[in-house]
Amino acid sequence: MAKLVFGMNVSLDGYVDHDKFAPDPVLFKYFIEQTRNTAGSIYGRGLYELMRYWDGDEWDQDERAQDDLRAFAEAWRRMPKWVASRSLKEVGPNATLISDDVEAAVRKIKADVDGEIEVGGPKLAASLAKLGLIDEYHLFLHPVVLGSGAPFFAGVQPSLRLVASDRIGEHALRLTYAPA
Repeated sequence: MAKLVFGMNVSLDGYVDHDKFAPDPVLFKYFIEQTRNTAGSIYGRGLYELMRYWDGDEWDQDERAQDDLRAFAEAWRRMPKWVASRSLKEVGPNATLISDDVEAAVRKIKADVDGEIEVGGPKLAASLAKLGLIDEYHLFLHPVVLGSGAPFFAGVQPSLRLVASDRIGEHALRLTYAPA
């Protein structure tokens, strides 16, 4: 049985925004290994469309493209993906569209797959948390204050207990919480 984990970079005031801050090189290497070792990811439409960047070649057109970017793209392309969306009609390579009964589909994935499955996107994570399907939260806390944006906990206020904390790189702290 899989463990569903919702994890994202988050500001000190609880917001996620990939345009406002990014992982340092050490944290990015951590994300490469995490992506290589995960059993898959479940995305909502918005984050999946953003991550489709790694399916294309645009990132490789930049003369600054480094081995780490290539390694992440390769790991992301290999990883199984499930996309919960009623508006998308198709998804890219190594991805499966979930357009009906997201709860039943996620419960089946969780029962059928072994390992850790990442949940991508605060809105999807909130809906899965309301169903009691999130097993762990990973907050990659950065020393940034945004003041507004998309909250990490979008419309859900789970009761949590801290199970681990560790520093990754110079600026990020990973806080690991489980439902209480």
